Amino acid sequence: MSENEFSAQYSEENFWDKTKKYAKQAGEAAIESGLKMYYSARDEDTPKWAKAAIFSALGYFICPVDAIPDVMPILGFSDDLGVLVAAAATTAAYIKDEHVAKAKETVKQWFAK
Repeated sequence: MSENEFSAQYSEENFWDKTKKYAKQAGEAAIESGLKMYYSARDEDTPKWAKAAIFSALGYFICPVDAIPDVMPILGFSDDLGVLVAAAATTAAYIKDEHVAKAKETVKQWFAK
């Protein structure tokens, strides 16, 4: 799949469904990275090119067909995390402190013991 096809896979509903469903399996790092970018992409100050990169990465995260199937124990989300980290590095200048704080708060709520 190309970047545009992954971007087309993205939908707000699918992002929240998969993120909530697989939060514990994917791990805090993957979820927090995805949430930081999600909040950045929802910010009107984020340029369109950065939003496209973010939505492509989130589309890959959501897509059931990827390099390493998500159902594989331990390794299943490693490719997703790699794509999220690469997109986060590319768009880091647009991930504000408020996006990081929102992501951390959401992760804290979801992973509370």
